[in-house]
Amino acid sequence: MQSFTDTIDTIITTVSDFVCGYPLFVLLIGGGLFFLIYSGFAPLKYYGRAIKLLGKDDKSDGADGQISSFEALMSTIAATVGMGNIAGVAIALTMGGPGAIFWMWVSAVVGMATKFFEGASAIMYRGKDSAGETQGGTMYMITEGLGKKWKPMAVFFSVMGLIGTLSIMQANQLTEAIMTMFTTPESIENSAVLSTVGATFGWSNVLSFRFLSGVIICLIVTMVVIGGIKRIAKISAKMVPLMVVMYFLIVLYIILTNIHVVPSVFESIFEGAFNLKAGLGGLAGVAIIGARRAIQINEAGVGTASMMHGASKTTNPVREGLNAMIGPSIDSGFLCTLTALAILIKGDYNVEGVKGLEIVLKAFQAGIPGVGGYLFMVVILFFAFSTMFSYSYYGQKCTNYLFGAHNAKWYNYFYLLMIVVAAMIPLHAAVGIIDLAYALMAVPTMITLFILAPRVKKAMREYFSK
Repeated sequence: MQSFTDTIDTIITTVSDFVCGYPLFVLLIGGGLFFLIYSGFAPLKYYGRAIKLLGKDDKSDGADGQISSFEALMSTIAATVGMGNIAGVAIALTMGGPGAIFWMWVSAVVGMATKFFEGASAIMYRGKDSAGETQGGTMYMITEGLGKKWKPMAVFFSVMGLIGTLSIMQANQLTEAIMTMFTTPESIENSAVLSTVGATFGWSNVLSFRFLSGVIICLIVTMVVIGGIKRIAKISAKMVPLMVVMYFLIVLYIILTNIHVVPSVFESIFEGAFNLKAGLGGLAGVAIIGARRAIQINEAGVGTASMMHGASKTTNPVREGLNAMIGPSIDSGFLCTLTALAILIKGDYNVEGVKGLEIVLKAFQAGIPGVGGYLFMVVILFFAFSTMFSYSYYGQKCTNYLFGAHNAKWYNYFYLLMIVVAAMIPLHAAVGIIDLAYALMAVPTMITLFILAPRVKKAMREYFSK
């Protein structure tokens, strides 16, 4: 007989697998394809222009907002460039094989189109919170762009946002990486400290280790998130470029020292993506797995990015849309490819159950003997903490909308507490909770973007005609 926790775990996983299957695939991949075509293939046509605008702040007089467009993009990438780019890719490979990576690339391209409309709409339709400060996000796009009668949908998005933007995946997988890298079963079992904690709460030594790791992670995150969006944005603007370059150089070394197998790696990706030996059902399954993980990585159409880009100091929606669409090309395009190459070259993804960071860690240890594991841990620390810093802001925005600006600060305490809880729960439960919350956030976001799309298209024509 299943225990109560096992039953809850099974329910979460079953519901998440259904909602995040064909329904989410059609909504986000199909919707992203619509935005790609409707925009006249803007991500491909104007990507160069978007890069040129990067870092050049809008000088519009009287622009509302709290942070610059560059800081908004870096903070958005800080949120999306995290454990998903590492653990998420490993999970996709264990569940769908190399072919899943191709569908992550597809998701990146259509995600850029979705993010363009999301960033533009976030500036076009901002609102005021209870303190009179300008705010952006799906909830304000709904009430300001669609009308007050749509407010129940805005409330639904905000409630799901309180769950979806908890750092469950990040805290869970960072704890897993620390345990794998720095402990052995014997060291945990023989630890007097862990035995004392375990005896106090009736836990095993492993669970006690996870608890203490969660507490330490919580304390580090506290020092940043209590400072609010401006501190988060400034730290993200410094961390993101550094961690992306560092990760690229590490994986580049693995690629160059194993260059002879790289062609076969890409061959396995394309073969797996279109392998019809397992039938159309197998092909669809691989596509859904790849797209599902990419959606959790780049968050296009989920609505999180609209909250960050809505805080930009700009009055130009199209300019912010161009800025926003860069994100998926970096997170679910460039960085996910790096992780996939490292695993496919030196790792083993044919394992039992759902595995994440453990697979990537072993690939790095094999790819760079002696120091690969330690370099990987440095990257992991950057990736995990950058995400946890930005996610706290998203939850605060949802709390602000639901309960007023004066109550938003209370969310931080809940958020920090859940970091400790997340460090202790099983990985498949963590994945199921976040995937389900993200899927339910995506429904009101995508409906809103579809309705507002003609207005964004009109703004596009005016902007590019100049």
